Amino acid sequence: MSARDIDARPVTLVDIPLVMRLTDDSVILDSALGYTRDVHGPNGALLSSILLPQRGLITLLARSDKQQVIGQFRLKPDDPNAHIVYVAPGIHAEQEDTAWLNVFDAMAREAGKHQAHTLIAEVNESSLLFETMRQCGFAVYARQQIWRLDANSFNHHPVQNIVLREQTDADVPGILSLFSAVVPGMLQQVTTPAIDERGLVLKMNDHIEVFVAVVEGKNGIFVTPYLHPDLQVDTPSVFAAIVKALPRLDKLPLYVCVRRHQDWFTMSLHALGFKPGPLQAVMVRHITAGVRQARFESIPKGLRATPVKPPTRPLHEISLQSEM
Repeated sequence: MSARDIDARPVTLVDIPLVMRLTDDSVILDSALGYTRDVHGPNGALLSSILLPQRGLITLLARSDKQQVIGQFRLKPDDPNAHIVYVAPGIHAEQEDTAWLNVFDAMAREAGKHQAHTLIAEVNESSLLFETMRQCGFAVYARQQIWRLDANSFNHHPVQNIVLREQTDADVPGILSLFSAVVPGMLQQVTTPAIDERGLVLKMNDHIEVFVAVVEGKNGIFVTPYLHPDLQVDTPSVFAAIVKALPRLDKLPLYVCVRRHQDWFTMSLHALGFKPGPLQAVMVRHITAGVRQARFESIPKGLRATPVKPPTRPLHEISLQSEM
């Protein structure tokens, strides 16, 4: 589909009634947001991002025939990866998906204008949107599962006494080193550890062995753990330390994002009372940067030839002299 076939534009305040209607059936493609905040309703995160525009959030409206679809993505400073927040409404069975293809193309084009290299989304594999995104140029880079621990349902086991502390700026090199050791190379190209937000670390023998990215919201706490495979302490102890470091878990559920390359600790989560959630795909669309046409100065119509000055001596004399 060419860009000329896409009817898409930024959302304005005039579109608020349409946004309120469509977002009731939205599909959240940012797991941390979906599990921690209210996203629907008049005070929801989706509508508030339109009423009170935030820096780095871009919302677009795409149309195709009688279909209208809204899509939003976010950009962080100095991050080449744009992350889709949601699309609304969701696709229903046997429904024409042209408008959704349009909004994904529009988001990719707009993200490219803001110097983004990739467009990322986290989508349930059972969602109809999964196949639409594959048709639109998205590829699966990783698979993950969200595990849930309800408030006050932690199964206490005899574990080692481990204390996680808040990360500091001095921990950044160690966190990046752990990230490089744990995350597959292909996934490193499109994800980075959230070192600019809240995080918990465990440092042993002058090395960061555990890093836990934490996102807290009204509805829950969402963590993404990075555990070194040669960790010298048992895994249940690490998650017991995470629960201990997050006192709000007496009232809120805890969600743990486990990607396929670290599913070796899911047995520990199950033993501690966590329940597995839906399987998700981390989908990535690479954005081709546009190359602007080179601009050259026009050549004047009237060209003047400069005559060559004839030699003062015959050419054969000059040639004989050079050979001597």
